[in-house]
Amino acid sequence: MASLKELKGRINSVKSTQKITKAKQMVAAAKLRRAQSAAEAARPYAERLAGVMASLAGRVSGDNAPKLLAGTGSDKRNLIVVVNTDKGLCGGLNANLVKAAKAKARELLAQGKQIEFYLVGKKGRAPLKRDFASEIGGGYDTSEVKTPGFEEADAVAAELIEMFEAGKFDIAHLIYPTFKSALVQDPTVNQLIPVPSPDSANTNEAMVEYEPGEEEILEELLPRYVKTQLFGALLEREASEQGASMTAMDNATRNAGELIKDLNIEYNRSRQAAITTELIEIIAGAEAL
Repeated sequence: MASLKELKGRINSVKSTQKITKAKQMVAAAKLRRAQSAAEAARPYAERLAGVMASLAGRVSGDNAPKLLAGTGSDKRNLIVVVNTDKGLCGGLNANLVKAAKAKARELLAQGKQIEFYLVGKKGRAPLKRDFASEIGGGYDTSEVKTPGFEEADAVAAELIEMFEAGKFDIAHLIYPTFKSALVQDPTVNQLIPVPSPDSANTNEAMVEYEPGEEEILEELLPRYVKTQLFGALLEREASEQGASMTAMDNATRNAGELIKDLNIEYNRSRQAAITTELIEIIAGAEAL
């Protein structure tokens, strides 16, 4: 059984930890409001841009289609872009993203295709490297940026498009968390490059004439579409990180409270047992006299 001094030290240690987790929970809650607003504000633009892209892509086909839309004509080499966080203490967020990335990698390998990882964020590198050490390629470090934004998305998109133009991969898949609530952040897997064509045309859409031609507009919009998708992924990551961190720190604070309660009970029992032992010894000594 631990001594009273040891129990008192453990209680003080857990109380200190509880103060830290409570403070981190409050910080995450404050940051979550801004991050959630930013992620939700970016979604309508991305959806509308996707609609315009679908309308334009439906009018362009064959040799006239830009490479970012038409692709290379092959699907052999696949690049998996994984957007992880740079910090820990956010529950199972990064573990779920890594799990989704590994599942996608194994699916592609089972189909006889080549894979390579491009990592955005620090937390996904180590767990992916354990199973796919030779497939880890480039990446982008966002740890030095307080709040990653469009500038970082622009840099990542420029590098990916350059790699695609150089023939380093045929298809790029984007894996990132989608923020739904502070309790739920689902991994999302989308094709990023080449830009996926619409499954079906919208027959209710009004006839629109574009100036200049559709091909010229697509040449400008396709890179912007890739940037927008990456920008949205970074915003979703920030909101998901703060939501998961707030939930994890809330659970940690509650667990610390339960542990303090149990330690206090153990401390009081040990203290009472010590007092009872001393009383018995005193009484026995008095009777001996």
